[in-house]
Amino acid sequence: MRSRSRIAAIAFFTEIGEFSYGFSMQNSPGFPSRRRVLASTAASVPAWIGGLNLITTSKTKAADGSGQIVGEGAHRYEVVHDWAKLPDAYTWQITHNVAVDSQNQLYVIHEGDHSQQDHPAIFVFDEEGKFVKAFGNQFQGGGHGLEVRKEADGEYLYVTGYQMLKTFAKLTLDGEVVWQKFAPMESEIYAEGEATQPEKIWGRDRFMPTNYAFLDDGGYFLADGYGAHTVHRYDADGKWIGKIGSSGKGPGEFNTPHGLWIDDRKEGDPLLVVADRANQRLQWFELDGTHRETLDGFILPANVDAREDLLLVPDLSARITLLDAENNLIHLGEDPDWRDEVMKDRKAMRRNPDSWVSGKFIHPHDACFDADGNIFVAEWVATGRVSKLRKV
Repeated sequence: MRSRSRIAAIAFFTEIGEFSYGFSMQNSPGFPSRRRVLASTAASVPAWIGGLNLITTSKTKAADGSGQIVGEGAHRYEVVHDWAKLPDAYTWQITHNVAVDSQNQLYVIHEGDHSQQDHPAIFVFDEEGKFVKAFGNQFQGGGHGLEVRKEADGEYLYVTGYQMLKTFAKLTLDGEVVWQKFAPMESEIYAEGEATQPEKIWGRDRFMPTNYAFLDDGGYFLADGYGAHTVHRYDADGKWIGKIGSSGKGPGEFNTPHGLWIDDRKEGDPLLVVADRANQRLQWFELDGTHRETLDGFILPANVDAREDLLLVPDLSARITLLDAENNLIHLGEDPDWRDEVMKDRKAMRRNPDSWVSGKFIHPHDACFDADGNIFVAEWVATGRVSKLRKV
């Protein structure tokens, strides 16, 4: 039987539409560049049944009193909420994704209010959380995915927009548009006009891109997490060359393929890992689209990042999960009673910061490592929130 928190989570995200909706691929292998840009280079059984090693939250108070410690053993972090500070000219408007560049600067995208076209959707902060710059007004009302990628001629920002935007783009780190694209109509899965007259219409024949995964050959994967429930593949020239999967619950099928990453922890065997959110699982694929493995034990896995032998999975249901080299689950901030509290009132909790508890999460939508092994978390809450999990 599912727990109360799982049932509440499913009902919650189905109602609000954030709980959305695979690759008949052919083609070449490649290798990834990480969200934390490196200087040198660009099962069907719940975990508690499957015998996986679950490590939960320690409630030890941090020595300096500035935050709570979550995790155990080698994976302990001090939680510092609201780490990034905005100038008075700007406001947080539902934080969505985070990424770090080679200078350890943090980029944050929020969905934004479509009616405020003079307000930026992307903010940049230095290592101390001080505001550096802002841009990306064109993503107001639908800002979603955000990744930094190191390429031969420098670093670039890759962005996705959903809702009425239905677009994805490559920007310089100062916000200048390199290119912008819309629905790949050559895939023959989208409604007429979806690429030329995008509207705020949801459905399996609509394009609602969420996140990227990058290959060292210059190509990339793009998740249509809220639209067709598929993962597109593009080559280094930006040409669409295929897709993985479609809507469903079976192996290789998706129900909200929301986040992506190239898992290269096993040398010589890079795999595409997909956070199949509404199916409550991760799925791994060979780069030609062949399904390799499925791992359950999640509630609403939203995205993936990696550092050394660890995978980082923000779970929209009030926790962060790490996977070690053997894919044992290490939960940070795990508290079923708190999760029930978060989920029972549906939208109310995400709109009421006064009810939040230090060291606990509401709705982690994205997370990434920085160069020092710290973790940044963006939460899907109305007022926006970016927390730093300082490695201790």
